[in-house]
Amino acid sequence: MKPTLLLLSVLVGLTACKSSKPEHDDAHEHGHDEAAEEKLHVESGDVIHVHVPQEMLRDLRVTTAKVEARPGGESVTALGELTFSEDAYAEVASPVSARVASVAVTTGQAVKQGQRLAELQSPELGRARADLQATQARATAARQAADRKRTLAEERIVARKDVQAAEADAAAAEAEVAAAKAALSALGAGNGGDGTSGFVLKAPIHGTVVERTARLGQMADPSQALFRIGDLSSLWLIVHAFERDAVRLMPGADARVTFAAFPGQEFAAKVGHVGQRVDPHSRTIPVRLELDNGKGLLRPGMSASASIPLGDPGATLTAVPAAALQRLENGWVVFLPTPEAGVFEQREVGRGRSLGTQVEVLKGLTVGDEVVVEGAFLLKAEVEKSQGGGDEHGH
Repeated sequence: MKPTLLLLSVLVGLTACKSSKPEHDDAHEHGHDEAAEEKLHVESGDVIHVHVPQEMLRDLRVTTAKVEARPGGESVTALGELTFSEDAYAEVASPVSARVASVAVTTGQAVKQGQRLAELQSPELGRARADLQATQARATAARQAADRKRTLAEERIVARKDVQAAEADAAAAEAEVAAAKAALSALGAGNGGDGTSGFVLKAPIHGTVVERTARLGQMADPSQALFRIGDLSSLWLIVHAFERDAVRLMPGADARVTFAAFPGQEFAAKVGHVGQRVDPHSRTIPVRLELDNGKGLLRPGMSASASIPLGDPGATLTAVPAAALQRLENGWVVFLPTPEAGVFEQREVGRGRSLGTQVEVLKGLTVGDEVVVEGAFLLKAEVEKSQGGGDEHGH
């Protein structure tokens, strides 16, 4: 009886185990499905899609950018420094030794051509104006005397030689006036003959006062600038390219410029002029690039690096921000947002050259496509995790 009872007990135990196991598996699978709904997952097929839950999408901070067409072909990178346009910069100094009587503008102020900058007082200018005033008076008197004698000569009251002498005196006085005007003009402060010593410095161009050294009561020397004015809306970048590259640069070509002060940003520029002389020491040729500075971000003196296309400026290539390209086991991919919220398409692309903050794309994208930039690395990591998980499951 005892062996029989023991066998029955074992059979009952096995039956209970079989009936309870499916319930446990169903609960486990149901819990796995709920967890999967809360996590990122990847759907494979002809087109791979990455699904991101809405609550996770808010924390992901995905940013996108459009695929661009930019100058293609060979390019050269050259270093340089920003400066003012030669036609949009002026140094304003006193034309004569003078004392600063008043100052009307300050550093950083926008001024218009002809606007008052400062008033100065110059004894030398005062003497020159007084001399002009005196010579003009003498010339007027001499001319009047000559006219009177000519009238008297016609009436035979005075001799003809007296008229000639009077004409000579008038001519000499008028010559003195011309000399006094020339002397005053040489001082550069106008040819007014009021005898005063004051004059006004005016802005010769539109622009911004980038430097002011004028101080009230200061003695101004003609060799020292009191104001420096420049137009900041358009600047020049002078770079130095090796002669073998410079001879292939084309005026009007589009260039890309980066500044250490603005990491990750690129500024558009155009080749304005390629120099005519080679520096004998560096074997380089200066190249002028013209940049629009309408936003006022750039400052003269900033150092920069420029990427300039060589040869035909009409050639273009396709480029995306470098952060958009991600490396997977089979090659390079980008992620494109789809109309469905939180779903991104993975697409294989051909990677070309590095272009500063951008990368050339040889295939897989067209200009105008929108790609993920910030957040692309996390999407790539999820794809790798999914592929790794699939391999383990297969083993």
